[in-house]
Amino acid sequence: MTRAHDRGMEAMILAGHGPWHDGGGHGWWPVIPLAFGLFWLLVLGGGGYLLWRRAKSPGGAESVLAERYARGEIDEEEYRERLAVLRS
Repeated sequence: MTRAHDRGMEAMILAGHGPWHDGGGHGWWPVIPLAFGLFWLLVLGGGGYLLWRRAKSPGGAESVLAERYARGEIDEEEYRERLAVLRS
């Protein structure tokens, strides 16, 4: 008897809620897919921006070498030799 009563109560509870019952419900259903899409757009856009920024920045080793040459730590000959090694 208890199980039949429980099943009946479950059916009443499930049938009484949700936007599929008598056209009722909240108008939130379009927000979930839009938020999901916006989330993935932000993730992909952020990843694309990071890749773009990384590709745009000058090479790390070349910039350090240029700074050392500018400070006078190495002469032009050593600079050109090391730059050729980095680019090969």
